[in-house]
Amino acid sequence: MSAQPLPNDDDLLDAYSRAVIHAVDAVGPAVVKIDAERGGGSGVVFTPDGLVLTNSHVVHRASRLTMTLADGRSFRADVVGSDPDTDLAVVRATVAAGASLPWASLGDSRGVRVGQIAIAIGNPYGFHHSVTAGVVSALGRSLRSQSGRLMDDIIQTDAALNPGNSGGPLVTTRGEVIGINTATILPAQGLCFAIASNTARFVVSRLLRDGRIRRSYIGVAGQNVPVPRALARANQLAVSSGVAVMSVEPNSPAMTAGVRDGDIILAFAGEPVTGIDDLHRRLTEDRIGIAAPLMILRRGERRQLTIIPAESRRS
Repeated sequence: MSAQPLPNDDDLLDAYSRAVIHAVDAVGPAVVKIDAERGGGSGVVFTPDGLVLTNSHVVHRASRLTMTLADGRSFRADVVGSDPDTDLAVVRATVAAGASLPWASLGDSRGVRVGQIAIAIGNPYGFHHSVTAGVVSALGRSLRSQSGRLMDDIIQTDAALNPGNSGGPLVTTRGEVIGINTATILPAQGLCFAIASNTARFVVSRLLRDGRIRRSYIGVAGQNVPVPRALARANQLAVSSGVAVMSVEPNSPAMTAGVRDGDIILAFAGEPVTGIDDLHRRLTEDRIGIAAPLMILRRGERRQLTIIPAESRRS
């Protein structure tokens, strides 16, 4: 009886392995290592002329950046724009006129499903072009950025991330970027997070247009406080908490509107404000210069003021 031929490696690859390999082959060449004066991380080229998406904290206040492709080519790079509130930044590589870099496509994160394969590519601890794989663990998470503002629509994954992965892509088996890896929770294992690609697409468009994200502000410092039930019933309020104003910035929209220390903000522009994060979510670009009602409690009585948010100049 003749011996059966041994299967080659291609025959032994299962569907999962082939899917991961396909994604790495598609996106891997576009993943870069970013070196800054005080550290670095990862990024992904998303246009052939050298625009790179990464984390804001990777390039924060860096005056000199160098990015290195998987094929070993290195380029000087400059920050186009950065948004600490979403921990995203756009960097432009200095490439020769007419040159084209490998690039990856941003997918539609609305189509992501819990349980699907998720692949992270980056440079953990300086180990160039490392790949980890797992699944999408959850969708719609919230995560606090280093600026203190809450980031919404965060993808949770168990694809292992480590320092140096920040700014690298989270990829589907189709080779589409569905997130930008941003954080882990230590010492927990398997709790890793990425900023959804649809958030990244919006931020990129604004950074390329303005170099920053325009947001509105009203000029108060506050803290979350409960509203006692008796007070809520007496004022026919549908909320159980609000934002207590601790201080009002001089010459701010809040001061102009007549907001005082001790007021409790309950609603802005007809939308309930149950805490500081709610207020931040309402203060978007389209509110700049537009008069809006501000519902407050003052000395136990409900009042309505009119406020005109201004453009925030905070970087």
